[in-house]
Amino acid sequence: MSYNSNITARCPIRTTLELLGGKWRLLILFQLKDGPLRPSEIKRRIPDISEKMLIQELKTLTDNFLVERINYGEVPPRIDYKLTINGQQALPLIDSFKAFADNYKLHTK
Repeated sequence: MSYNSNITARCPIRTTLELLGGKWRLLILFQLKDGPLRPSEIKRRIPDISEKMLIQELKTLTDNFLVERINYGEVPPRIDYKLTINGQQALPLIDSFKAFADNYKLHTK
């Protein structure tokens, strides 16, 4: 397999990093892999993310069509987040990251 080593503004790797990069986005997507969750449940599953950062990242993921925000229009408000088809396409990347980390740990002991 050959890769073009020229990094441009439209490079697929740069696009992927812009959409999925950062400390929290892949972790949030991973939490949504089994179905919709409320923000409080995502926060419970990722305890070291602040409320402000979670809301900011969910908005970014929603704006980038990776996550869908579902507002049920109830009182008190009930909001869920779920993966879109685009978000589901990131799951194999997460599996690859996990495999890389497992292999890295194995070979750096």
